[in-house]
Formats: sequence, structure tokens, C-alpha cells
Amino acid sequence: MTDGVTIGQAAAFAGVTVKTIRHYHQHRLIDEPRRDGSGYRRYGSADLLRLVQIRTLAAAGVPLAEVRAILDADPDRFAAALVDVERRLTDRIDDLIARRETLHRLATGDRALLPGRALALLDRAAALGFTPDEVTTAREGLVLIKALVPEGFDDYIDRIQRALDDPGYTSLIKRMWRAADWEPDDPRIDELATAIAGHFLAHPELLPIPAGLQARTDSAIRYSLLTHHGQERKPAWTRLTALIETRLRSAGIGLAGTRDRT
Repeated sequence: MTDGVTIGQAAAFAGVTVKTIRHYHQHRLIDEPRRDGSGYRRYGSADLLRLVQIRTLAAAGVPLAEVRAILDADPDRFAAALVDVERRLTDRIDDLIARRETLHRLATGDRALLPGRALALLDRAAALGFTPDEVTTAREGLVLIKALVPEGFDDYIDRIQRALDDPGYTSLIKRMWRAADWEPDDPRIDELATAIAGHFLAHPELLPIPAGLQARTDSAIRYSLLTHHGQERKPAWTRLTALIETRLRSAGIGLAGTRDRT
């Protein structure tokens, strides 16, 4: 008849580490066994069985905080508890699969951050002759709009869809993108600002301002973040935007948080 085994032997037999067994003791998942005459803990067969049961449940995803209650439950409660754990594991698996799919989509850029109709809009812009860099900047702008004015995102997409139906608008916007490489004092900037502002005055429904933006108390901050995205290293764009805003506001068009910057 054996007097039991040491904690090291118990760990080896149960397929865990000594540290893990001590961790189980701290969580009161297993009672500390008796000690021999030398003061060493001695683990019997019942202790080893308990260790294997704890290890198996923990490996299956059962939180340690729930292990003791499950092991001490009657058969019906034990079965019900395992069903509940299985349900939670299934939810976690579904969540992890969704995260993995998002990572796969992000491998091609931040297109995963946008809904299908926004992606279709970007594809249409590329088909109309906008360059890859321009489409990338537009995509970043859409991500910002979706984050900063989510309630106006669909309306914004509708506006841009209608605007792209107009060859005149498309031509002006292409010129605007090309203007990024101009010098800020290039006289063409004034001419282009007048043309773009005139187009919006003639077609105010195409003005690219998300619905709901002006109703926000911090509309000026959000408007600035949206309107001036990509302008940090493009001073010509900064001046062009300021001129367009000034012409629109002078004509009575309200723009959130704008002021004269010529």
C-alpha cells in the first residue's frame, strides 16, 4: 500500500506542472492533501483523478472559477453546465472566425472597414480614371466619414453616386485631385475654386457634406477632420478648399465650422 506521491510525481502523472497544481490549490479546486512525517504533501489516487478532471475541463475551455462547481455538481447539473460551456465556446469560435476573416480582408487594405456599396463606389471611381493613389485617399475619407458621421454615411454615398453620373462634376474633381501637385499660388487654383463652387451652387444636392453633421455640437471639429484629410502635405489643396468654402458661404451655403482662409 502506497503512502501517495509527491507533488512533482503527481504533476507528472496528471500531465500538469507543479506550478499549475499550486495554482489549483490557490483557487480551491482541489484540497491540499495530507503531509507525511517530513512535512511533504502526499497525493493519493483520488487527488490524481481530481487533477486530471480539472486539467481536462480547463483544457476544454471551462473557466477555472467554474471548475469546482461543475466537478461537485450532481450528474444533471454537471451535464447542463457542460452544455453552457459548449455554447460559450461556440460563440467564441464564431467570433474568432469572424476576426480571422476580417484580417484576411485587411490584407488588401482597409476595404474591410467599409460596406459593399462604398466599395462599389470606389471601384466605380477607379473605372472612371481616378488613379490608385486618389482612390486610396478617397477610401480613407470614407472610413473617416463612417466613423465621424455614421448617421450621414448612406446619404453621403448617395450624393457621390449621383455626382459621378455627371461628367462635368467628374472632370472638375479630377482637376481638383491633380491640383494637389500645383504650387499654392498657382492662378489656376482660383479658377478651379470658382468652377467647383459654381457647380455646387447649381447642384446643391451634390454638396459632399454628410447629413447630420451640422446638427452636432462639435460639427466644426468633425468637418475639419473630414474636409482637410490628406491636405497636410498638399498646400495647394488647403488653399483650394478655403477658396471653395469662401465662395459657397458668400452665396449663402452654410458649412460647418468654416471661416475665411484665403
